[in-house]
Amino acid sequence: DYIAAVEVAAARRDRLTAQIEAMLPDWTLAPVVAALQTLRGMALVNAATLIAEMGDLSRFANPRQLMAYLGLVPSEHSSGTSVKRGGITKAGNRAARRLLIEAAWSYRFPARLSRELLLRQESQPKPIRDIAWKGQLRLCARYRRLARSSKPANVVTTAIARELSGFVWAIAQQVTVTTG
Repeated sequence: DYIAAVEVAAARRDRLTAQIEAMLPDWTLAPVVAALQTLRGMALVNAATLIAEMGDLSRFANPRQLMAYLGLVPSEHSSGTSVKRGGITKAGNRAARRLLIEAAWSYRFPARLSRELLLRQESQPKPIRDIAWKGQLRLCARYRRLARSSKPANVVTTAIARELSGFVWAIAQQVTVTTG
């Protein structure tokens, strides 16, 4: 029964992936989805779902607005001159936040370009590839630095997801500039 359940789930995943691939060319945000796939941890399903959840990212004037929309900013309790920061607010789009946190786990490994990532990047312009590589270098180093400071793994991954959303915003802006 367990093996059959896994096989059914794998077949469903493959069907849904094929449907996304088939519907993507007709979508106005398809160039953004393709560009986001240059990032580590952002394959087709993750990138398409992220953009479907968040819509057009050009509506955010800066990456901090996107981070706040996703609920990836620290909460704050302040009164007068006293300011106390807490955990992330978790306000905003839960599904998009979860996708970014899922993608952030891949930055625990050293920065490199796998064959699959190279194939996803080959059709993208150099500025987008440069942003993705800069993001990978920065996020991998930051992950190691935060992990060495003995922070819990979930806290580290959430911090990486917050910064990853900034690189997502930068790539989306670059696509808007080149196609718009």
